[in-house]
Amino acid sequence: MPILGADMTAGTLIAWRVRPGAVVQRGDTIAEVETDKGLIDVEVFVGGVVEKILVEPGATVPTGTVLALIREEAGAAVPAAPPVAAGRPRISPLARRLAEDLGVDPASVTGTGPDGAITREDVERAAPAAPARGRLDLARMRQTIGAAMARSKREIPHYYLATTIDLARARAWLAEENTRRPVTERLLPGVLFVKAVALALREVPELNTVWRDGEAVPSAAVHVGVAVTLRQGGLVAPALHDADRASLGDLMRALRDLVQRARTGGLRSSELSDPTVTVTSLGDQGVETVVGIVYPPQVAIVGFGRIVERPWVVEGRVVPRPVVTATLSADHRVSDGHRGGRFLAAVDRLLQQPERL
Repeated sequence: MPILGADMTAGTLIAWRVRPGAVVQRGDTIAEVETDKGLIDVEVFVGGVVEKILVEPGATVPTGTVLALIREEAGAAVPAAPPVAAGRPRISPLARRLAEDLGVDPASVTGTGPDGAITREDVERAAPAAPARGRLDLARMRQTIGAAMARSKREIPHYYLATTIDLARARAWLAEENTRRPVTERLLPGVLFVKAVALALREVPELNTVWRDGEAVPSAAVHVGVAVTLRQGGLVAPALHDADRASLGDLMRALRDLVQRARTGGLRSSELSDPTVTVTSLGDQGVETVVGIVYPPQVAIVGFGRIVERPWVVEGRVVPRPVVTATLSADHRVSDGHRGGRFLAAVDRLLQQPERL
């Protein structure tokens, strides 16, 4: 049972996607697990043959519990894993609980989520006269988030920095670039922020580490967790893998896909366990400054506010400029204000050259 959050202690196995005898390869999804933050696809990290299933669907077990045995077979060509027999509808945990409360048979509901997954909204449409539910699930999520943040403030000596970044060049480049792209491929300012953060972490690698067993463990890869607000409340921060190496177009497509799956119950276990830093933004809510709390075991979180017009001095003249406030909350056990300042300066410099992102 994977650990998919700082304060996750257990998970419920919902379904297996493989049977004993199935041949799997690294990265295959082999099971679905339910946590307080949704229905998660569990990936396998070795190739081989599924020898034995140890935990049956419906069982809630502690993190670290062995779910299945896989016999590794070196040198053999490994085909994709055969799926579990069709017939069981794919449904998010919130939608499942709501269906139980409202007496709705999931088999009778047409799913509108990825791969036909049944979402909470699909269940509500199937029972229009019933009151919407979700408060208990939201309460569980808020408790989980609260526990993680309390732990963070208790254990991590935070420091906080902020800077204001002129986005005139970035906004002008973005407008011109988007005229060359189909509507479905156009870039949003947020993808520039993610890429700038990812590249800045190469320059200040102390912030791209995780704190484990009393020491900072550097990460060779840059996996940027993006805070996603869920429609029913609460949030998750799944990873955009190798964000520093992705093109802006690929990063934008990955971001759209990640947000959709986060909101409909289709995240993979690695997307929740792999982030090495988190980016959060409340600009769409009109917030100009957001100062985050570091999410363990990460050691930094970067915040971006709303892009606003402000008076700005350019070559001795005061002119209107679109600007954004960028913040850094970081762990003083791993870095200090000097290094954090260099990181924010790097983010600023990178956003002044958007064509090179």
